[in-house]
Amino acid sequence: MTASLRKATATARATKSGRVAVIDIGSNSLRLVVFDKRSRCPVPVFNEKAQPGLGKGLERHGLLNPDGTQAAIVNIRRFVNMAEAMGVDSVVLLATAAVRDAKDGKSFAQQIEKETGRKVQIVSGEDEAKLSAMGVLAGIPDADGLMGDLGGGSLELVRLEQGKIREQVTLPLGPLRLVEATNGNIDEAQRLIDRQLEKLGWLSEVKGKTLYPVGGAWRSLARIHMEQIDYPLHVIHEYRMTRRQSEELANVLAHLGKKSLANIVGMSRRRLETLPYGALVLERLIKAVKPECVLYSAYGLREGYLFSTLDAGAQQGDPLLVGCAEMGGSDGRFGSVSDLLDDWLAPLFRSEGKARARLREAACLLSDIAWREHPDYRAEHAFLRVLRLPVAGITHPERIVLALIIAARYGGSQDASYTQPYTGLLEEGDKAFAGRVGNALRLAYALSAGTEHMLNLTSIEKRNDRLELHLPEDGGALFGEAIQRRLDAVGRAFGLAVAIV
Repeated sequence: MTASLRKATATARATKSGRVAVIDIGSNSLRLVVFDKRSRCPVPVFNEKAQPGLGKGLERHGLLNPDGTQAAIVNIRRFVNMAEAMGVDSVVLLATAAVRDAKDGKSFAQQIEKETGRKVQIVSGEDEAKLSAMGVLAGIPDADGLMGDLGGGSLELVRLEQGKIREQVTLPLGPLRLVEATNGNIDEAQRLIDRQLEKLGWLSEVKGKTLYPVGGAWRSLARIHMEQIDYPLHVIHEYRMTRRQSEELANVLAHLGKKSLANIVGMSRRRLETLPYGALVLERLIKAVKPECVLYSAYGLREGYLFSTLDAGAQQGDPLLVGCAEMGGSDGRFGSVSDLLDDWLAPLFRSEGKARARLREAACLLSDIAWREHPDYRAEHAFLRVLRLPVAGITHPERIVLALIIAARYGGSQDASYTQPYTGLLEEGDKAFAGRVGNALRLAYALSAGTEHMLNLTSIEKRNDRLELHLPEDGGALFGEAIQRRLDAVGRAFGLAVAIV
């Protein structure tokens, strides 16, 4: 598995620097996101939102909201000026459903271009669906099921088959449009949604698979659910809900009034009017496809656009390992020795499966991430930082395991107070694995100080029901009380005796 680690490191090193600004011009909101670079694991360095409501009235009049267009131009001009002041390499303006469908959409785009000197890309419905799907695949490469991206004016549905994009469609089912098309009648909105979904014969092919929701309204549902169940890890990406949980929550929210919605913890007041309709779309979609589970994606159109600009080799990179390589590579004290560390650890973990080997590789990449922190708090800072890393391609339990590994590498205990809200989400075997890898990394750093030369002088293996640490003939110069303590800790983690050879 070290080959994948080396590939990730090479991909990270080959990533060209240069920030990219994406301005997403939606039916309800505008958003500026500045990414650090065109990476397999893009990290936002700036994110700001405005809500001019361009699509209000579009369903009734076929035109953009006049008040909204003025507010949008002011904000877009500001966004462009801010991005230019940041020294970004490129500014990309993507306009979706409202601008695409309005009679005056093209003239509005031309006005933006005149005001800013920047080209506006009016994204077709097909391309919007494809870019959103590419965003999901950028964050969940093996996605298999149905992606749904709900914006203010449209719903994009794409069938995903083991990481491949298949059928796709754009439907006029955004909350703004639903409110206007049905005069705020929730029952009529339900009938309209069902009629649109019934036309899609290919939905039968995703029944029983995973549903991947994208979009602000649906992310709000995930946040509300987190608050309701007191879920400790507030990371939207790969937050998992059962079909029953999702359907029940969406059904309740779809039929609540504004006053009741306003009292819900985690509810954004800006979504009081539209969230019931967004919830209704999700509830009817779940009814139609009966997914095995609902797995939220924080990646969507903007990340999909960046992903589409990468070459084929970069697109095939593992988002977790590339992200860890980029972060760990910038933080290491003596250059990255992650591949050598993984080679050093590998003899202890030959019976582990691919998923755990991948986490071990990620841990090697991040193993020197907290050296700048105060010694008394390194383990805690490392745990919390890794737990919340802006990387994709990792489930919530895997985040916790990876955080426990790095905490142990810095001498942290799984019984520490900062770990307690999270370890209850793991199986005992996961915690034991984290302890084995973390303590082995701690020993490796004690022996080598994170340097290639010193690491190459030693090796470790499981043999004859014991752990054997191999030192060179003059190994006395490498050994001491601290090494013995850390070797003993590795032995306890494995439940094996230790020996110096």
